Amino acid sequence: MRKVAFLVLPEFSNLGLAAATEPLFVANWLAQRPVFDWQVVSVDGNPVRASNGRSTAVDGGLGAAADCQSVFVLASFEPQRTLHAPHAIRWLKRLARAGVEVGGIENGSLILAESGLLNGHRVAVHWDNIDGFREHYPTAQPVEQLFVRHRSRITCAGAAAILDLMVAWIGWHADANLAGEVADHLLLGVPRAAVTPQRDTAGRGAAMHAAAAARNGADSVLARALRLMTGHIEEPLTCADIAHRVGLSLRQLERRFKLAMGTSMLRHYRQVRIARAHQLLQQTELGVTEIAFACGFASPEYFCRLYRRVFSCSPSSDRRQSTTAPVMRRTAHNRSAPGDADM
Repeated sequence: MRKVAFLVLPEFSNLGLAAATEPLFVANWLAQRPVFDWQVVSVDGNPVRASNGRSTAVDGGLGAAADCQSVFVLASFEPQRTLHAPHAIRWLKRLARAGVEVGGIENGSLILAESGLLNGHRVAVHWDNIDGFREHYPTAQPVEQLFVRHRSRITCAGAAAILDLMVAWIGWHADANLAGEVADHLLLGVPRAAVTPQRDTAGRGAAMHAAAAARNGADSVLARALRLMTGHIEEPLTCADIAHRVGLSLRQLERRFKLAMGTSMLRHYRQVRIARAHQLLQQTELGVTEIAFACGFASPEYFCRLYRRVFSCSPSSDRRQSTTAPVMRRTAHNRSAPGDADM
């Protein structure tokens, strides 16, 4: 029987905990014996508030996981609150030195990185957090895939990818046949491989954009234009330059863009840059002026005005990734985005 502990941090995802533990229950049920034993622990042994506002009881504090062979850290919103908890960081380091398998689920990977346990490791990071992670931990290697098992470390981007990870993990520590049965009972079909991309990376909301573009026969052109936008944020290209690079006139590309995505090139490009600024503000300690320049805004004052118009708050007041913080919707046409005349 393999013993597992799940360390839940404040504002963790209840969905994440259920997705991590339910496959273990199903494995034990199918095997008709305790293949896995798990405990849910907190730093101090007290109940923990999840991101949905519910208080979750735990089985104990860190000491309750003393004899576990695998430990997963679960965090979602406001992980910075735990990054400076030296007791938890020392505990994780001690486990790693003892050869315990250590994993991070969603923003739980931030805690492992803060502990120095991901230096030189490939790390699966949710696409919405990868920019902030890269800024904070340059010695790690964040990748936009579902999960990673790299040497003695396991990381997972979270959400639905947790089920794919846990089915694979059951195969690693029990047997592949049992893992396949678990997947069948959870209606997963064939679980996705670790290296599966989290999404179409052509741009924010790119899957929806690509589908709309395909209906108009312009998918490849728009995908190339979107990649150019996301690849040139700090030094933005002009719309005319993008059109030239994809082999169309500006008028032709603008027409296709408007038809497929319901917005102009200029507005979408600015939305991509504002989205990146939003991530950096909430996930790093970079100054507002630094972020403005890093996202292609030559005037910090203009950036602040634009940001306030989009989010109804100043950039300096949007520095926490919390459930109450402003949200950047990844849609083809963001109604809160300012008009083209504001460029």
